[in-house]
Amino acid sequence: MAATDITRHTLSVLVQDVEGIVTRVTGMFSRRGYTLASFVTAKTEVEGINRFTIVVDANEVVIEQVTKQLNKLIHVLKVVELEEETTIARSIMLVKVAANNTTRPQVVDAVNIFRARIIDVAQESVVIETTGSPGKLRALLDVLEPFGIKELAQSGAVALARGPKSMVPPGRPGID
Repeated sequence: MAATDITRHTLSVLVQDVEGIVTRVTGMFSRRGYTLASFVTAKTEVEGINRFTIVVDANEVVIEQVTKQLNKLIHVLKVVELEEETTIARSIMLVKVAANNTTRPQVVDAVNIFRARIIDVAQESVVIETTGSPGKLRALLDVLEPFGIKELAQSGAVALARGPKSMVPPGRPGID
């Protein structure tokens, strides 16, 4: 792979849960002109430590710079690039689809095939909730598109590495 080949990278970043940490991290990206494809933050199993799942489209040189810059930030505890083949990543999607009495059975069939759920039914629409990989979410949208997508909200990815090893051992307020 050449240094100019742009690929998708998923970073798992452990940070101390302090005021302004999201601004510091996202500010680092904007100051350097790096584009975020996805940015999700959440609590971890350890009190006072949050996990950012950051997805970046970049070449190898840029992702190395991003990793080094993140590691320099105060309150960043650990940065790990998750390898695609050993990572479980999911996004959540809510989609409102036009569905009347005639088309609703077909929409319900599509929802069932994709193991999604209908969480709201109105006279002329349904709201569907699903989680999955970007490919699964795109495939569901492709099937629902002919019915008429009225509204869509999709989260960024949350991701963990497969296997027994974790970034933060349970109950330990530090890093490994």
